[in-house]
Amino acid sequence: MSRLLAAPANLRRRHRAARAFRAICTVLTWFCLVLLAVLLVHATREGLPWLDLQFLSEFPSRFPERAGIKSALYGTLWLIGFTALFSIPIGVSAAIYLEEYAGRSRINTAIEVSIANLAGVPSIVYGILGLAVFVRWMALGRSVLAGAMTMSLLILPVIIIASREALRAVPNSIRYAAYALGATKWQTVRHHVLPSALSGILTGTILALSRAIGETAPLIMIGALTYVAFVPSGPMDQFTALPIQIFNWVSRPQQDFHELAAAGIVVLLVVLLLMNAVAVFIRHRSQRYRL
Repeated sequence: MSRLLAAPANLRRRHRAARAFRAICTVLTWFCLVLLAVLLVHATREGLPWLDLQFLSEFPSRFPERAGIKSALYGTLWLIGFTALFSIPIGVSAAIYLEEYAGRSRINTAIEVSIANLAGVPSIVYGILGLAVFVRWMALGRSVLAGAMTMSLLILPVIIIASREALRAVPNSIRYAAYALGATKWQTVRHHVLPSALSGILTGTILALSRAIGETAPLIMIGALTYVAFVPSGPMDQFTALPIQIFNWVSRPQQDFHELAAAGIVVLLVVLLLMNAVAVFIRHRSQRYRL
């Protein structure tokens, strides 16, 4: 009898705890959103007066009124292009193998644990690895190719984990239906599993590339230049990137350079939004194709 009387009290206590937890999560979420909005408004207000065609078409200069972001913008596009070229096929292929083909074994379990651990390694460690392997051992120098390969190492674990989760979310009934109709393993993965998981794969890939486009420590570690008065014309050319240029401007004492850094942040955000828009467009086209 006492247990029956205590049950409603325990239930009410659990409901109060659930409501309190929901309120705390709501307050923290709105706090983060407000803080993000304040940062965006501040960066836009400071940098918008400097955003014009000259800012996008001129090279950096020690005179703020003549400074531009052309070399950093082109260097970022080169860097992200080669990073995507290296990391996406390798990451998605590794996820397909681990999720669809690899069986349960100690080696595969060790590989999965290693990938999960690598996703949390600080970016400066990848910069040291890129400096030792790509810049010095492979003699690639301070080139776009060395930077892209370093960034690929940085985001590969994230792409693999996100792609595996997307593949795992595909119902097994789709696979069984394809097998019942005589499809092979590869035909099932290519024509049924991958299209169904494309949305999640694209989301994880864009998040990983967004991390790569904003990283500064690995680029500084491999020796990316802080001042570049030319546009890279090939993968072996030296380069700079938007985070490097923004960091360079912020480190200067003049207020005009701080406003130039805010304008660079706005350009960086626009590039990120364009990347997300391309991913949404590809996902929409793939869903229309499936229908």
